[in-house]
This record gives sequence, C-alpha cells and structure tokens, in this order.
Amino acid sequence: MRRARLPLTAAFAKIAPIQGPTGGREDFMTRSTRLSRRTVMAGAAAAFATPAVVKAQGQTIKIGSLLPRSGFFAQAGQSMHRGALAAPELLAQLGYRVEIVHIDTESNADVARTQAERAINEGCHVLTGAFDSGHTLAIAQVTEQRQIPFVVNVAAAPQITEQGYKFLVRNFQTGGQLVTNGLRLIKDVMDAKSIKFEKAVFLHANDTFGTAQRNAMDAIWPRVGLPIELVDKIAYDPRAQDLSVEVTKIRSLNPDLVMCVTRASDAIKMVRDMVRQRFQPKAIISPGSPGFYDEEFYQALGPLADFVMFGLPWANPKSQMTQAFERSFAKVNPNNRFAVDSFNAGFTFEGLLIAADAFKRAGTTNGPQLMEAVRATNITDHVMIGGPITFDAKGQNPNIGSALVQNIRRTATVVLPKDVAQAEPVLPLPAWQGRS
Repeated sequence: MRRARLPLTAAFAKIAPIQGPTGGREDFMTRSTRLSRRTVMAGAAAAFATPAVVKAQGQTIKIGSLLPRSGFFAQAGQSMHRGALAAPELLAQLGYRVEIVHIDTESNADVARTQAERAINEGCHVLTGAFDSGHTLAIAQVTEQRQIPFVVNVAAAPQITEQGYKFLVRNFQTGGQLVTNGLRLIKDVMDAKSIKFEKAVFLHANDTFGTAQRNAMDAIWPRVGLPIELVDKIAYDPRAQDLSVEVTKIRSLNPDLVMCVTRASDAIKMVRDMVRQRFQPKAIISPGSPGFYDEEFYQALGPLADFVMFGLPWANPKSQMTQAFERSFAKVNPNNRFAVDSFNAGFTFEGLLIAADAFKRAGTTNGPQLMEAVRATNITDHVMIGGPITFDAKGQNPNIGSALVQNIRRTATVVLPKDVAQAEPVLPLPAWQGRS
C-alpha cells in the first residue's frame, strides 16, 4: 500500500519550512585529497505512512552528486552545484530526508570513474550527475558493477540508455530528442514571427556531445520538413583559440540562420568572430546545447549576448515547484541569478528529488530494491517543463518538454511555447553595432 502523494500546495501548507545550509559550501574534490564531504541534512515528518515508509523516514538517504566543478566544464558544473546546494530546503519541505555528498569530477572521465568508486565505498546509496556524456558513461560502468542506482540529471549521448544498464535512469533528453524538439521550435518561431529562412549552416563542437548532435542532425533534418536549405555542417575544436576560420567559411555561405552546438567558451569566440567579420544572420539558434545561457557568456559579451536563441528543456517559470525552488536557490546562492542557472540547477534538483522519492517509497537503501523504486518513479509536481517524471524500459524519461529561450537584457527568457512564455520572441537578430 502506497502513501497517497500530497498535491504540492498541500505539502507546502502542512510542512513548516526548514532553514537551508550556511557556511562553507565549496568543498572541492581533487585526486590528491580524501573524499571531503559537505553534508546537508533535511527532514520533515509525513502525515501518513505505511510501515515501509516509516522505516525510510527513520533513515537518511546519502546521495553522491558528481559534477565537473573544476576544469573545462567548471562553468556548468558550478551552476549545477548551486542547484544541489539549494535542494535540501525544498526537499525537507516536501518530506524527504537526504544527505548530499558534493563531489568534483574535475572535468575528467577517469576522475569521474574513480570518484564514483570512492563515493560508493564511503556509503553513498545513489549517485547523480554528471553533465558530460563521457563522464556519465564512466560512472555508469561503476554503478552497474556495484548495483547502485545512478540518476543521470544532464547528459544527452544516446548510448547512455542504449547499452542495457539496469542501474541507470536518465531524466534528460537524448541528443536526438534535443535536436528534434529544437528544430520544431525553429519552425514554431518562424510561424510566430512570419519570418522565412532560406539557408542554414550547422556549426558544432567535435567533442562527444557535439558529435552526437551532428549525428542526430544528419538523421533528423531530412524528416522534419523545414523549408530551409541546410548548406553545410561545420565541426570545430572547442579548445581552439578562436573560430575565425569557421566564421569566415560561414560568412562566405551567407546563411540566414546559424544553428550551433556550443559550450560557453566557444560560443563567446563564435559571437566575437561574427562581430569582427561583420557577419549578420537573421537568427542564431541552438537546437539543443549549453553555452548561450551561462553567466560567463553574458559577462564576456555584454549586450552582444542578447537575442541569440536556444531550444532546450527548461524550468517552467509558471510552475509552483519552480517558484518554490527559486526561493530556496536565492537563499543559498544570493550572488547568482536563478534565471541563468535554472536549466542546470533545475535538472540537478530533479535528480536529487527522484532519488529521495524512490527511497521514501522503497523504505530501504538496498541497491536492487531501491533501483526498482527509481524505475517506478511517477512525479507530477516538478521543476522542468513537461509531463510527469517517469522512466521507460530503457530508463529514459519520455515526457521532458522543450522551450525556446532567448537572451533579453542578458537574461534567459522563455519565448515559446506561449503557455509558459515570459516575452515575445525578437526576430530578426538586431544589428551587432549600436547595442547598449
């Protein structure tokens, strides 16, 4: 017999707020140090419970949050880490008891694998992470062998849920889903603004994620029926000093639309080289990648960061759960903007929520039994746009939605779909020169 889940409004009415953590939060992990832990405790009694749930409430689930908080992916990893720091207060209000162990993977797949082993040895019952697909696959090999649930919060490579892992679920879209939904949103914004794109170029990083997105584009573009000629697909090294050669090639093709898969650092290089070469497309739209919404992007480019667009799974600004999480986020991270961090922070929170909810239902930290509960997840009140959090036979959540988001006044702003939009989309792309 399961305890009936309280609606979100009832949960907030019945459970008194609990103060979030304070003090030293930046406990970075390195290979040369022991696994240092900054744990955050959260707890609240539920109104009714079966004996199994009572057992769970007498215990605490220990969750290892593995994120690239230093190294090449540190910008995204720190953004996700801020979500992990903000999670305990809201989880407590929802009736969950959690201890979060914050672990730095150092943007290195080998370190991610080693730290996953060490986290399990130190008593973590569930692992979450890990942003980069290569890191995620390295961790998955460990959790599969050790029979410990692994909740993937951000990582898009299709093979993550195609290799038959029994101790892994993914609460994120695959690369193919990101591209498909991103391209549909391009069609939607063309219709909404009565604008036509004649030619497009696809620019992408040649790393694991970018290559997966290129493969997805190759497969999906012929099927989506966009009335646009895709004239070229251009790969680049994200560690290159600049993208002047790639932008020169794009400029020679003169597309109306530039589609791109980037990270923040190379997105900055792309925009700077476009400005230098006075290349002015009608739109720059990412059909599913990070970069454009990072604080690093805004700070480096100022007004030049505005009006680019990206189609991504995104926090629902009109959801009560999102609004509650934003309040928790603001308390713990007063110097950071939720509007900027909401993608990374939101998926990080949901990964922790999935683990906590499964533990509460399972009433045990036994790996196989806990994994059964993870696979049976059905959470209707959550942060990101889309239907209930559930998992199919492969461990993939099929219900995650996407939004078209545009930078307006250096703030990521939802512009489509209309039912969750915060502003109207701005197209064509205003001229680089004269912005303030």
